[in-house]
Amino acid sequence: MKREDFVFTIGFHGSAAIVDAKAKRKYGKLGTIELADRGLYRSAFASALYAGSEAELEQFMQFYREQTGSEISGVDSFKRLFGVDEAREVSKTIAV
Repeated sequence: MKREDFVFTIGFHGSAAIVDAKAKRKYGKLGTIELADRGLYRSAFASALYAGSEAELEQFMQFYREQTGSEISGVDSFKRLFGVDEAREVSKTIAV
C-alpha cells in the first residue's frame, strides 16, 4: 500500500482500503509534521506510523501533546485514539 493511500484510508471493505481521494489530492505530498500543523492529526499519525521511524513517531507524539495539552503517551495509546494500526495487505484501494 502506498503511503498516501495509507495516510488517507478512512476504512476497509474486505481486503479493499477506502481512501479519501479529495484529502489525498490536497494533502498527500505533505510530511508528518506538516499534516499535524494543519490539524490533520489522524493522517499525521498514520504518516509517522507508515514511516516506521521511532524518531518520527516521537516527534509527532510530542507535537500532538504540545498542541492539545494531552498527556497521552505511547504508540499503542495513539493507535487506539486515532483508530490506526500498521498497514495491512490490501488487494485494491477504492477512492471516494
